[in-house]
Parts: sequence; C-alpha cells; structure tokens
Amino acid sequence: MREYLLTLCITAAVTYLLTGPVRKFAIVAGAMPEIRARDVHREPTPRLGGIAMFFGLCAGLLAADHLTNLGQLFERSNEPRALLSGAALIWLIGVLDDKFEIDALIKLGGQMIAAGVMVMQGLTILWLPVPGVGTVALTQWQGTLLTVALVVITINAVNFVDGLDGLAAGMVCIASAAFFMYAYRIWYSYGIEAAAPATLFAAILMGMCLGFLPHNMHPARIFMGDSGSMLIGLVLAAGAISITGQVDPDSLFGGSERSTVHQMVPVYIPLVMPLTIIAIPAADLILAIVRRTWRGQSPFAADRGHLHHRLLEIGHSHSRAVLIMYFWSALIAFGALAYSVNSASMWIVLGVVTLSTLGLVLLLLPRFTPRAPRWAEAFVPPRYRRRTAPATAPDASTPADPESADGHRTPVAAGVSGVNGATAVGPRAHLADRSRSR
Repeated sequence: MREYLLTLCITAAVTYLLTGPVRKFAIVAGAMPEIRARDVHREPTPRLGGIAMFFGLCAGLLAADHLTNLGQLFERSNEPRALLSGAALIWLIGVLDDKFEIDALIKLGGQMIAAGVMVMQGLTILWLPVPGVGTVALTQWQGTLLTVALVVITINAVNFVDGLDGLAAGMVCIASAAFFMYAYRIWYSYGIEAAAPATLFAAILMGMCLGFLPHNMHPARIFMGDSGSMLIGLVLAAGAISITGQVDPDSLFGGSERSTVHQMVPVYIPLVMPLTIIAIPAADLILAIVRRTWRGQSPFAADRGHLHHRLLEIGHSHSRAVLIMYFWSALIAFGALAYSVNSASMWIVLGVVTLSTLGLVLLLLPRFTPRAPRWAEAFVPPRYRRRTAPATAPDASTPADPESADGHRTPVAAGVSGVNGATAVGPRAHLADRSRSR
C-alpha cells in the first residue's frame, strides 16, 4: 500500500506543479478559444491541461518502475507499457484538437487506433464471466472488438461530462478511488498478481485528477481540454479491461466456476462495461446520442442538453451542480463497492436508499441556501453566513459581473480580464492609473 500511495503522491505533485507553466504556455500558444453558445464559463480560459496530466502519468509510471515491489510488475506484465503507448497517442490527438479543433470523426478514429495499440501489446479482454454460464473464452477478434468498444465508450463518456469546472476530474477521481479499493482488495486479499496493474492504474489516475483539481475548481484557471478528458477516460478503461478480462474469477473465492461468477455479478459484470464507476457519464452519453439523433442531428453535435446543463437550468449554482454530480457518482461507485464486499447485508441496501432519497431532496431544492450557525460563520464562505456585509458602490475600475440575476451568463470577449486568469492577455488599466497618479 505504501508504494501505491507514494506513486499517487508523485503523480499528483508533478501534475500540480506543471499545470501552472502549462497554463502560461496555453495562453501564449493561443489555445484559449472564444466563448461558444453551449459554454458555461464567462470568459476565454486556456485549455491544454492534459499536458500536465500526461506528464504526471509518465512520472507515476517511472516512479513505480523504480520501486521494490511495483518494479517487479513491469518485468512480469507488459500492460503498463501498453497503457503508456495508448495514452501517448490519445493525448497527442487531444492536444491537436485543443489547438486546432479537429473533426469528430478523426478523433473517433484516433481513439480506436489508441485502443488497438493497447490490444497489440497485450492489454485486452481474454474472457468474460457470464452469470449462469461461467467463464467464456473470447477469440482474438472478439476480445479486440470488445476492448476497442469499451475504450471508445469510456473516453467519450468522460469527454461528454467535461462541461463544468472540476466536474470531469472530480467524478473520475471518485470512480478511480472506488476502483482502487476494489482492485487492491483482489490483489492483496486473494493474492492475485494479475490485479496489480489495475491497482497501479487506479492509483496513478487518482493522482492525475487530484493534482489537476486545485487549478480546475470553479472558477477554473485552466481546462483539461480533450487532451485531458480523453486521457483520463482511456486510463480508466485500461484499468477496467485489465481486471475484468484477465483476472480469472474462479481464483477469487474458490469453488466452482459458476458459483464464483454468480457471487461476482453485482460488481464484476459492471466492470466489463464500466457503468458502475462512471454511471453518470455513461448515462449522459446515452441520453445525448438519443437526443441528437431524435432531432436529426449528428451524435457528435454539441448542445446544452447535458445533465450538468439541466442542473443549472433548474436553478442550481455552478458549485452546487458539481457537488450534486459528485454525490451521485460516489453513491453509485462506493455503493457497488460495498455490495461486492458483502452482498447479503441489508444495511448496505438501506444506506444506499437513504442517500438516494437525500440526493433527490437536494435536486428538488435548487434555491435552498443553508445557513451556518453564528459560531461557525468564520469558517464558511460568506454566502452561508447570516450576517452579510453592507453593499458598496462598484468601483469604476472593476468590470461589471457578466452574470445576471436570473443566472444566465454573458460571454466575455477575449482580452478582457477576469476571474479565470485571462489577465495575462488582457488590458492592465491599473498600471496606467498608477502612472498617472505619479
């Protein structure tokens, strides 16, 4: 566990430290497009955050290769190298898209090629545990097609949900945390070495997301872009493929193959198509495809009908919409994790039902603002305090807030300074005022 945690910390540290320089590079390179009609943010914000996340991935794999126990993993398995090869290809495609906005079909082809590269190096699904049947061995073509489909679905699910500050990174971090506990339990408790690559991938993915989140929380100073969203989607899919299609379920609990598969149905089958750990992005992906095709549009046509957009439309603030998505992701992922540990416990079912009810209440109260007690007002943001500061006249040098009272946001043109860090290319009126005062 210590080596996994060390790898996680190194990945997070490298990602965090590189995100600042990458942001400056993105501004200089012009990877800061104008506000689009479907965007939620108010001013142009640099992309290319995936550059820092990719180098964090490389640092995590390099650190793990030099550790005592994890270093043996690189000698026994080729899966870490397969992951790095596929990640490098999908990251390069994402960087080009963040700068030049390449066609959606080209990106889809690149995703399939990246998945094929991983399959060629051994990261593929070899068999599937089917309830009532047992372990079904797959042919080479079947395993390849299923692996490519899983990678493409996961990448696009994460990419579709990347619409609010900190949303995609936080949801994937929650999913990877639950996945890490599941994979570590199989590796440590049952002594199955085939689960070690998936455990390492989950630890590195958590580090990538945790290192990037401080720069990406609302108001975001930088976006991960397609270079980051496709990258973390591929890493998440690689872990699911590694533990689902290569770990023999008969070795987990002992006994017959059919009884083992039956015991693992609550979590094992969802890991084949990882709807449990990314259930919310997958649902958003399916709804978007149905909605767009019903309207006669391309499934890749962008719109403002995603789940996070709907949360904003019914009255939730930006931060609360993100927290609600976090809540549902954690409930589904950790609920499935708890059910896999003890599927016979009624307390788990009651807990999931109770938390689901709480989540529905939060959804139905979009304009409810909780107030902290007076003794805790010093420790909470001003909007949760009972006493508010007296209103003051706005300063002439301060730009007006482009967000109106009804919650709609007015886009700010490029070059206008604001909260998202676009001041690097904006006017600096305060310098001129200072020079006149002298």
